[in-house]
Amino acid sequence: MAEKELNSQKQPVVVDAANCIAGRMCSQVSKLLLQGNRVTVVNAEKAMLSGNRYKTIDLYKEHLEINSVTNPIHGPFHPRRPDTILTKIVRGMLPKRKTRGVEAFKRLRVYISTPEDLKNIKTESFDYSKITRPASYYITVGDVAKQIGWKEGAKYE
Repeated sequence: MAEKELNSQKQPVVVDAANCIAGRMCSQVSKLLLQGNRVTVVNAEKAMLSGNRYKTIDLYKEHLEINSVTNPIHGPFHPRRPDTILTKIVRGMLPKRKTRGVEAFKRLRVYISTPEDLKNIKTESFDYSKITRPASYYITVGDVAKQIGWKEGAKYE
């Protein structure tokens, strides 16, 4: 009985994405979301993608060329900001057409750097998702985003 009461009042979880492999971190985040937690991811631009730097950038650029044949205005729309890239990675790991997946996705917040109101809150990171090799073997999501058209510091509305 006490366990159910704890689950109904889940604490918000703040995850630091710095030096974490994006896919591994996002899988842990999606599990937390499905358990009913509110999850906030900070430092989205410092998350890492493993693999060859140039091949990763080329794959993202190829992905940007996919659009509607009849009218490209109708989509699909491809994220270029680091926070929206990570959001889309998490969304792909949730059952987004089911009610529990929709509700879980609403509990997710992803930020570039750390907002002022979250500066003094203790952040978590998953040991499983930390990088194990030198940083030169990875590319950050921020670097990929800059290569595909993100202008850092530009105001988006």
